[in-house]
Amino acid sequence: MSRAAKALFIPYILLLAATLGATVYAGAVVAPVTFHTADWLGEPLLSRFQEGLIMTENFARLAVLVSTAGLAMLLFEGSRLLRGERDWISAASALLAIACGAAFSFHFVPGIESLQAQGAAVTQSPAFESLHRASEGTVKVYTLALLVLLVRRLQLALR
Repeated sequence: MSRAAKALFIPYILLLAATLGATVYAGAVVAPVTFHTADWLGEPLLSRFQEGLIMTENFARLAVLVSTAGLAMLLFEGSRLLRGERDWISAASALLAIACGAAFSFHFVPGIESLQAQGAAVTQSPAFESLHRASEGTVKVYTLALLVLLVRRLQLALR
C-alpha cells in the first residue's frame, strides 16, 4: 500500500464503520422508538403519519452520510483497482454498497418524501407500501455489503 493510501486508510475505515453504525442504529433503535412514541410519552400525541415524517427526516440526514461513504468507496476502491489490486470481495461488496447507497439516497428517500408531501392518505397506498418495503430491503443489503467491505479491508490490512 502506498504512503498516500496508508494515510487515507484509517479515515476511510472510520467512515465505513461510522456509516455502518449509523445505519444499524437508525434501523434498530431510531425507527422502533420513533414509531412507538405513545409508549415513551404515555399517550398518543403523534399520528403514525407524523412519526413517519420524523423517521423520514432521520433517513434524509443519514442519506448524506451514506452518499459521502459511497463517494469515498468509489474513490478508494477505484484507486485500488487502478493500482492493480484485484480483490473481488472488496470490489463486489463496494460496488453493491455504492449501488444500494445511491438507491437509498437518490431514489427511496426522495420518493418517500414526495409521497408524504401528498398527505397521510397516500402513505396507506400500495405504491407507498411497495416503495417502503423495497427501501427496507435495499438498506439491509447495503448494511451487509458495507459490513463485508469493512471486514475485508481490515483483513487485507492485517496480513
